Amino acid sequence: MNVEWSLFTPWSALAGGVLIGLAASLLILANGRIAGISGLLGGLLDGLFGGSARSGQEGRGEAALFLLGLLAAPLLWSLFAAVPESHFSGSPAMLIVAGLLVGLGTRYGSGCTSGHGVCGLSRLSPRSLVATLCFMGAGFVTVYVVRHLLGVAV
Repeated sequence: MNVEWSLFTPWSALAGGVLIGLAASLLILANGRIAGISGLLGGLLDGLFGGSARSGQEGRGEAALFLLGLLAAPLLWSLFAAVPESHFSGSPAMLIVAGLLVGLGTRYGSGCTSGHGVCGLSRLSPRSLVATLCFMGAGFVTVYVVRHLLGVAV
């Protein structure tokens, strides 16, 4: 497999990482909440659909704005540069199953890669270290099985 070095963009990746770090820092400093996307989305959806949100009404506006920022970021990016082309080689059914499995995993893992991997590791949380190692290990195994044992070209 050859790497297309012309597509390697360290400055945009660095800028994205800095923005994620700033957003996560601002959320915890201003609101005392971890920027775990699954937790923010779950709390917001619990409140919208009549469930008992963990924190009640408090922080729902900030969660909505944080998530809105995630959705608006590509639109803002497109004002200044071309949005990288994305394509999926899997079927819509496979993508739906994968999304459901990720959602189930975030519930069992009490958080997602953003909460554990970005925020938890920066706080030196042992639980987040174990969770992140599990996420990464599962990803490595999945890629190996799909590409090398099943022979699916991704």
